[in-house]
Amino acid sequence: MKVKDALWARLRREKLHMTLVDPEDHPGKAAVRIAVAAERAGSDAIMIGGSTGYTHGDLDLSVAAIKAAVDLPVIIFPTSASLLTPRADAIYFMVMMNSRDPRFLTREQMRGAPLVRLFGIEPISMGYIIVEPGMKVGKVGSADVVKRADAATAAAYALAAEFLGMQCVYLEAGSGAPRPVPPAMVRTVKGTISIPLLVGGGIRTPEQAGAAAKAGADIIVTGTAVERSADPYRKLSALVKAVKGA
Repeated sequence: MKVKDALWARLRREKLHMTLVDPEDHPGKAAVRIAVAAERAGSDAIMIGGSTGYTHGDLDLSVAAIKAAVDLPVIIFPTSASLLTPRADAIYFMVMMNSRDPRFLTREQMRGAPLVRLFGIEPISMGYIIVEPGMKVGKVGSADVVKRADAATAAAYALAAEFLGMQCVYLEAGSGAPRPVPPAMVRTVKGTISIPLLVGGGIRTPEQAGAAAKAGADIIVTGTAVERSADPYRKLSALVKAVKGA
């Protein structure tokens, strides 16, 4: 069964949690500690990527080490077409919906598509929407960030993504954001679309994770909060419990 089909089937029963690992901060075997904690805590998948400071070698080694240690699907969260590996199970084939730079609308996708096919990586198409403050990804992606109070614009971008044939939508406040996407925005967007909604960025506590899930997010993504924790398993267990119980 394909990664998307398996995850979407699980979504019919419960909310999902995904753990984001940055190969810049956790290259190779350093990523395994977080991946093992994620699997043990009940996280549903490992997303890998999310910064501009790692190499193809870092990514390849990290994915190989994770795949050898856990049975969770590993999904590339891409930075550019040059940072891919055939070792991954799937890739979020993303369009940054509110970027002002053609590179993030079609150019990187054009460059990466032949490689994704060559490597045999399963593409999961995604409309990626950057919400204020956007952090580093907003700056790198030249995003016209959606204001926190402007749920209508976020919902319009999300609906456009669905109409364009995207399989899911991701609302992203940015890694390390001081606050997550507002629950009111999550609720409005989820009420507008019929495809799965991911929410990430700035989610540090079980309360924030649970609030996003209760507002309608289908999949909660956490990264920085876990990477900086002295006890990743304990942190992840609390986050996953909050998501699954929403």
